[in-house]
Amino acid sequence: MKKFENVFVFDHPLIKHKIAILRDKKTGMKEFRELIEEITTIMTYESTRDIKLEKVTVETPLEKTEQYKVPEESVAIVPILRAGLGMVNGVHKVFPTARVGHIGMYRNEETLQPQEYYCKLPDGIDKKTVFLVDPMLATGGSACDALDALKKRGCKNIKFMAVIGVPEGVEKVAKAHPDVQVYVSTLDRQLNENGYILPGLGDAGDRLFGTK
Repeated sequence: MKKFENVFVFDHPLIKHKIAILRDKKTGMKEFRELIEEITTIMTYESTRDIKLEKVTVETPLEKTEQYKVPEESVAIVPILRAGLGMVNGVHKVFPTARVGHIGMYRNEETLQPQEYYCKLPDGIDKKTVFLVDPMLATGGSACDALDALKKRGCKNIKFMAVIGVPEGVEKVAKAHPDVQVYVSTLDRQLNENGYILPGLGDAGDRLFGTK
C-alpha cells in the first residue's frame, strides 16, 4: 500500500494477540465485544500523543504545582451505526466524560454505496477533537461520507479509527480527507467480490450484537 502521512497502522503485540482471538469464528459475542473495546482503548492511547493540553494548578498534600490536563468537554466520540457502537466504551475508558454523537449509514447491497439515514451530534462538536469510529474500513465509502457529514457541521480536528482495514479503503479515505488522521489497528489483504474484508472477522455488527 502507498504510504500516506495521515495513515497510522499499529504494530502492537497486544493488538496482534487480541486480533487473533477476534477473528476466530468460535469467539462468542461477549468476548468479541470485550476484545473490540480493549483494542479500541489501546488505539485511543496511541492516537492521542498530539492531543492539546491546558495548564492547571493542582494542590498536592505538600504544595501547589502546575500540571497539564485535557480540557473538559474537548473530546467527542461519533460511532458509525451500528457496528461503531462497539468501540465507544473503548474510547470512554480514556475519556469518560466525552459526549457521544451518532451517524447512521447503511450499505446498498447492489451498489455497495453508503446511504446516510441518521445524524445527531453533540452541541459544539465543531470545537472538539472528534473520534469517528467504525470497526471495519472496507470500501471506505461509509467513512468518507461520515467524514463529509462531520465537516459540513464544522468539525476540523477529526481522528478516524478502525480495527480492521484494507488497502483499498485506507487509500480512499486518506486521499479524500488528507486532513484527517486515519488509525487502523490491522491491515488485511483485500476485499472479496461482495465487498467484505479478507481474511477479516465476518460481520462486526452481527458478532457484536448477536444478529445475522
